Amino acid sequence: MDDIPVAQRLVDAVISDFPDHAAGTRPVHTIGIGVDGYFVASDVARTYCIAEHFQGQQVDASVRFSNGSGSPVQHDGWNDVRGMATKFHLKDGAATDLIAMTLGEFFSRTVDDFFAFTTAARQTPVKRESPWQKFLDMLQLKQPLPDPYRRQTESGDAGTLAYANGHRFAQLGVFQAGMIGAPVSYARATYHAVHTFVVTGPDGIRRNVRFSWQPVAGVCTTDPTAAPVDKYLHQELRDRLEQWPARFMLMMTIGEAGDAIDDPTQPWPAKRLRVVMGTLTLTKVADDQAAAAEHISFNPCRLGPGIEPSGDPILHARRDAYQESCQRRGGNSCPLSGNSANARSANAK
Repeated sequence: MDDIPVAQRLVDAVISDFPDHAAGTRPVHTIGIGVDGYFVASDVARTYCIAEHFQGQQVDASVRFSNGSGSPVQHDGWNDVRGMATKFHLKDGAATDLIAMTLGEFFSRTVDDFFAFTTAARQTPVKRESPWQKFLDMLQLKQPLPDPYRRQTESGDAGTLAYANGHRFAQLGVFQAGMIGAPVSYARATYHAVHTFVVTGPDGIRRNVRFSWQPVAGVCTTDPTAAPVDKYLHQELRDRLEQWPARFMLMMTIGEAGDAIDDPTQPWPAKRLRVVMGTLTLTKVADDQAAAAEHISFNPCRLGPGIEPSGDPILHARRDAYQESCQRRGGNSCPLSGNSANARSANAK
């Protein structure tokens, strides 16, 4: 096992959680849709970061919205973490990526934690807890198991809840994931980049920050008491963009002394300063979905000058795992860039 690269083990571990996973597809966030748009930075963005896309000019952007599951079956109405991966197209063919999801905090601090979590999250036959068991769970301050959906035969909920009950650091992320619901639209959810990044301003000041996308249309989820619909998110987005653009504000939260920098399971205090860094305008669903949703490559460590990854071990592990995933599915990879030693090393190879 030690002879197998960590990136390969990470991808294999995620795939193992979904018995029906289709070879040649993303290990998670398998079902997705690509959208075209552009980003314009706010007037103050350039005072905080020298990155090219924060200087005020219009920058083309490619966005892929997705469901979190690694299953090839589209269950839009099920409780699930949704993804929003954004590629900012810069000069001379360069790019910067920002990968975000509707989960506010992650559930693993280290790579070893992640392997343990994926083992716990393996799919098992679903079971419906009795009302008495749900009551006992609540008395013990445990989250009861959710009732299975119609036609749902397997789930990882029992394992993830058991893992969270035994690992305090995972509790916030697992609880959020269990209560997140289903959005009425991909354009009506908040997406968090989860990890801490380091931005450099024109004055040379370096700041620890976290990014999130806030929908201008507001957040709205489906009725949890109604029967879930299998497929609606893709068509809803097509219909929405045929009438008017969808917009997101890019928010940057600035960390302070004592905030968790290298641990994505820990939230920052709500009183931290937040800066509007710009507006993303989505104009249409991409014409070529094979290129815009299936073959397009994103990587959380593909960062241009002015933005660097923090020392978060999960963030650095994702860098190589995303490259591994891209190679396995024949994605259109592009070079990693940025100021970090890891990125410079990758470019030199």
